[in-house]
Amino acid sequence: MIWRLVVLTPLLLLLRCADGRTATFRRSHAGRSRRDAGNSKVPRGPPFSSCQVPLTPEEHRVLDDSTHETGFNGDDGSYVILTWVGDETGVVLVLSTISAPIDSFLAGGSSRLYRSTDYGKSFHDISRRINHTFIKEEFGVSVGPGSSVILTADTPVVDHPGGIIFTSTDAGATFKFIQLPFHLAEPITYHFLNPDYLVALSIDGSLWLSLDFGAKWTKVHDGVHSFSWGGGVNLFFSCSKVDTVEADERGDLRLKRTNNLGRTFTTIHEDIYSFGYIGAFLFFSVMEDPRSPRVMYFSSDQGDTFSKALLPSASTEQFYSILDGDEDMLFMHVDLPGDTYFGTMYTSDDRGILFSKSLERHLFDGQRKSDFTNVTSLRGVYLTNKLDRDGRIRSVISFNRGGAWNKLSKPDNVDCSEDVKHCHLHVHGEHSRNNHVVPMLPLTEPSAVGLVLAHGSVGDALSSTQRPDVFVSSDGGYTWRGTLRGPHHYSILDSGGLIVAVEAQREGQVKTIKFSTDEGQCWKSYNFTEQPFFFAGLSSEPGTKAMNVSVWGFRPEDDGQPMWVAVTIDFQSLITRECGDQDYDEWLAHSTNGGTSEDDGCVLGVKETYRRLRKRSVCRNGRGYTVVKKRTSCPCTREDFLCDYGYYRHVNTSECVRESSVNKTLEACLEGEEDELLTAGYRKVPSDQCEGGFSPQLAVQTVIHPCGVKPSPDPAAGPDAAVTHFDTPRERLVLILVCAGAGVVVLVAVFSSVLAVRKVMQRNRMPAYRFSNLQLQDDQHSGAADHESGNGTACLMSAS
Repeated sequence: MIWRLVVLTPLLLLLRCADGRTATFRRSHAGRSRRDAGNSKVPRGPPFSSCQVPLTPEEHRVLDDSTHETGFNGDDGSYVILTWVGDETGVVLVLSTISAPIDSFLAGGSSRLYRSTDYGKSFHDISRRINHTFIKEEFGVSVGPGSSVILTADTPVVDHPGGIIFTSTDAGATFKFIQLPFHLAEPITYHFLNPDYLVALSIDGSLWLSLDFGAKWTKVHDGVHSFSWGGGVNLFFSCSKVDTVEADERGDLRLKRTNNLGRTFTTIHEDIYSFGYIGAFLFFSVMEDPRSPRVMYFSSDQGDTFSKALLPSASTEQFYSILDGDEDMLFMHVDLPGDTYFGTMYTSDDRGILFSKSLERHLFDGQRKSDFTNVTSLRGVYLTNKLDRDGRIRSVISFNRGGAWNKLSKPDNVDCSEDVKHCHLHVHGEHSRNNHVVPMLPLTEPSAVGLVLAHGSVGDALSSTQRPDVFVSSDGGYTWRGTLRGPHHYSILDSGGLIVAVEAQREGQVKTIKFSTDEGQCWKSYNFTEQPFFFAGLSSEPGTKAMNVSVWGFRPEDDGQPMWVAVTIDFQSLITRECGDQDYDEWLAHSTNGGTSEDDGCVLGVKETYRRLRKRSVCRNGRGYTVVKKRTSCPCTREDFLCDYGYYRHVNTSECVRESSVNKTLEACLEGEEDELLTAGYRKVPSDQCEGGFSPQLAVQTVIHPCGVKPSPDPAAGPDAAVTHFDTPRERLVLILVCAGAGVVVLVAVFSSVLAVRKVMQRNRMPAYRFSNLQLQDDQHSGAADHESGNGTACLMSAS
C-alpha cells in the first residue's frame, strides 16, 4: 500500500490510498467533458508522427475469440465499484447501486453484487449472499490482506442500535452477517498485515477494535477524531477533552498511542491540530502558543521521542502537505501565506527533523491538488510542476530524490515553432485532471523499469488550451517521445511488455482499443465491439502481471435505461511465446553518455544495471517475471548531497550557499542532549550509498552538551529569592543588562558577558531553528506518559 498525499490543516488530515485495487465508474449525463463543451475545435500542439501498424486477419480472429462482453441486464445503477480481491486470484467484485435509500432500512434501496473468478471475463450475480442489502456508496468494497472483504450496509441510525456489515474470508465466495454495536462514521480500517485486526470509528466519536475479523468488538476510547495504524500493532489516535467543542479547529486535540491493542494508552502530545503516519514517520502539527503559528513535530520511533521539525511555521490559513515518504525521508510542501497557489517543497533527513529546501514556487492549487509524482519505475525520480513568476506552469524532474530539479527534455520526435524560445515537455498532473483537461495522471509501475506514460504539451510552458497528447519515456524521464495524439486512458500490462490505451472521445462513444508491444513506439488498433458505448474506465489486475484488460461503460437500451457493459480482452492468446534470454538486454539506468565514463549512471551512490525486455521482442514476460538488477557502488559527488538546512543550491555553480539570515552553528536539543551541529552546508541524500570521492570542505562535527532543563520553582523561595539559573535567551539578556548597569569591569565578568551577548544575539537571529526531541516524562505540554487502563476511557487530562 502506498500513501500518496497527506494534507495538514487546522481542520483536515487527508490520506489517499493508491493501492490500485478499487475503481469507481460513474455514468455521466454528457459525453463531452467540461473543457470541450462548446468548443468544436481544440487547438493541437506541435505535430509528431506516431507509428500505426494494422492488424493481420489472423490477429483479428484471435482477438475476437479472446474478447468477452458482459451486459448487466436490468442494472440501472448510477455507479459501479470494481474491486480486485487477493493476489493473482482472478477474483473481481463489482458493486452496483440500484436506487438510493429513502426512510427505512427495509423500504430503502438495494444493491447488486457481482463476482468474477476469471479476471473479468464473466460475472455472476451474488446479491442474494448479502440479502440484496443496500451498501453504502462512500464505503464501497473494502478489501484487506489475503482474501478478506468487508461490505457496509446503509443502515438508518434511527431505530437501529448499530450498523450491519458483511464479511468474507474467501474472496466473496461466502459472506457472514454481523450486527455492529455502533454506527460507523467511516469505513473500517484493516491492519496492514493481519486482516483479523480491525479498527472502526463510530458516529459518536468512539474508537472500536476487533481482533477476530469483526465477530466481536470492544470500545477502547471515547472522544476520538481520527486514527492511524503505525508500525507493528501501534495504533495512534487524536481525541478531544470532555465537553470540548470544535477542538480540532482550535488545536485542542490530544495525540495518544496504544501499543497493546487498547489495554493501555500513552499520551504523546497535547494541543495538536492533526496528525498522520507515513513511511516510518509519525507527524503532527501543534500550536504551542495561541499567538504563535503552527509547527510540525516528527517521530521516527513510534512516538517514544519526537522533535520539532526545522521548517517554516504555518498560520491557521496555511497548511503543510506530506507529498511522499518512506523509511528514509519525506517530501513536504509548506504553503505560502495568501492565495498564491504555490509554496516551497522540502526534503527531510532520515529522522524527519532537518528539512532542506528542495524546490521553490511548487504548484499547489486552490483545491489543494499537487502534481507531485513518484516515478516508481526508476529509483530516485520525481516529477512535479512549479508556478513561475510569469504566472505560467512549467514541469521539472529530479533524478536524485529532490536534490536537484531540471526541466524536461524536448521529445525526440517533436519540434517547436521558431517563435518558441524554450522548447520543453510539460506534463499534466492532478491540477489538470481536476480541471478536466486530461483524463489520467502520469502512470509508472515498479515492474516496468524506466517506463513512464503521461499527458503533456510541448513548448515554453504547460498549455491548458492545446489538446494534450500522450508522451512516453523508456528511461525514467531522461528522454521522451510523442506516442498518441489526443488524450487517452492507458494501462500497463505484462510488466511493461504490453501497453493498452483507449482514446478519450469527445462524445464518449468508444469501440476501439490500441495496444503496443514496444513501449509505445508503434500501435495496433482493435475494434472490440460492434456496438459502441459510453466509456467509463479501464480496469486491469493490480501489479501489471496480467495480460487482460476490461473496458467499462454503459449503453442505452430501447427502454431508455442505460445498461452497464464490461468488455474484457485477453492478449495472452495473441502473444503466446514466453520470453527467453535472447529477448532481454542489459540496460544501465540513469546513463546519459552510453556508459563511457566511470560515473555514468551513478545516482544516489550506486549504478544499477537492469535486465530488460528488448523493444523488438514480441513475447510475454509472464506472471513469474521479476525485476533483475546488478548494483555497484560509486564515488561520491555533489549530486549525492543535499543542501543542508539554511543553505540553498546556487543556480550557476550548483554549490550549496549559506542563506544570509542563518548562522553557521545550528543548535538542537536531541534526546536530552544539546547538539551543536557545525555543517559545511551539505548532507548526504537519505539512502545514498556512495563511497569516497567528494566530501564537503569542512567535515560535519557534533559537539555534545547537556540540555539546560529549567527547574520547577522552589516553593520555599520567596519573590525576592535570587535567580541562580539563566536558561533562556531573555534571562541571559537580563543578566547582561544588570551586569552592564552595575559597571562590573572585572575581566572574567566582561568575557562572560561578551559570550552571553553573542549567544543571545545568535539565538535571536534564528528562533525557528531551535527544536526539541523531548522524552515524554519531561514534556510539560504533553503530560506524563499516562497508562490508562480500561475501556471507554474519555480523553481526560493526565494528572500531574
